[in-house]
Amino acid sequence: MNELPSSDSGASASTNSTARPDVVMQPAPVRGDSAARVEQVRKLVFAGLGGLALLLLAQWWASQREISGLREELALRLKTGDSLATETRVMAKSSQDTIRELQAKVNVLESRQTESQSQQLALEQLYQELNRNRDDWALAEIEQVLSTASQQLQLAGNVQGAVIALQNADNRLSRSDKPQFIVIRRAIAKDLERLKALPAVDLTGIALRLDSIIGQIDSMPLLSDEKPVVSASQPRTSRRTQQASGTSAGGNGGTDWIASLENVWNSWTSEMWSEVRQLIQVRHVDSPDALLLSPSQSYYARENLKLRLLNARLALLTRNEAAFRSDLIGAQDSIARFFDTRAKQTQTTQALLRQVQASNLSIEMPTLADSLNAVRNYKAKP
Repeated sequence: MNELPSSDSGASASTNSTARPDVVMQPAPVRGDSAARVEQVRKLVFAGLGGLALLLLAQWWASQREISGLREELALRLKTGDSLATETRVMAKSSQDTIRELQAKVNVLESRQTESQSQQLALEQLYQELNRNRDDWALAEIEQVLSTASQQLQLAGNVQGAVIALQNADNRLSRSDKPQFIVIRRAIAKDLERLKALPAVDLTGIALRLDSIIGQIDSMPLLSDEKPVVSASQPRTSRRTQQASGTSAGGNGGTDWIASLENVWNSWTSEMWSEVRQLIQVRHVDSPDALLLSPSQSYYARENLKLRLLNARLALLTRNEAAFRSDLIGAQDSIARFFDTRAKQTQTTQALLRQVQASNLSIEMPTLADSLNAVRNYKAKP
């Protein structure tokens, strides 16, 4: 409770009063009232803190409820967004498929449009061609025929075909009574004269000789054949026998029997010597491999020779003289290398090959430029 001031405080007060006479003496505050006030302030502070704590708790609880609501709403919105995204992807895919289908249809329409345009151009061209007059059609046909005949003449040497083409063109122009066609007919007549003045080449005869040679290849003996080959020349023994018989036949009937016996002995010894010589034969061969051909290799040697001659025949028909000469030379080399050139069949084949090789194919073919230029110049006139 309230306590009285001590002597020290009184002394100090007295001292202060004595020291400072102008200071008014005031009574000291009551100590019990200050403690009550402190207690009251403390209660108020605690009450404020409790209220603040309640407010914070209420705020936290409200925040938690709001956060929970926000989470639920966010989850719901995310779920909705996922479904919308899925629907969007499905719609985008269907849109892409639709776009592809539309693009395909557009491409088909463009192709049909292009086709229709080309058909329209073709119809317009056909209409323009149909509007041409009869002479233009005739000149166009003649130009085409002459161009084809010129190509055949230069590439294959088809003189007869070119002559027929020129004659047909002249007959076609002769049906028209226009005097403008006289220049064209004059040029065609000049080309006809040049073609008819060309020397004739017997292509058919040469081709038949080549076919005959090809047919004789299988009967020609090879160097590797084991069968005895009949020589193309007459044996020396036969000639001696004929001479001896002729001598004995030409003599008188009273010829000495010793001379007759001598002739018989000479004939008999010659025949014996010929038989002995046929037992052993010595040949000179440039290519020793030709003597070692197996049956299959012999077959291929004959077939290769046939192919050479067939290529020569094809080159003959196309008037390719370089290939024709090359194939004939190759065929002759093959015959000299693999076949027995002493046999009569081989010598006959070589003679036919030399005849074919002597044929002249180098004939300079004229062109139909005069006739073609005359037709084109007439068409170019307005």
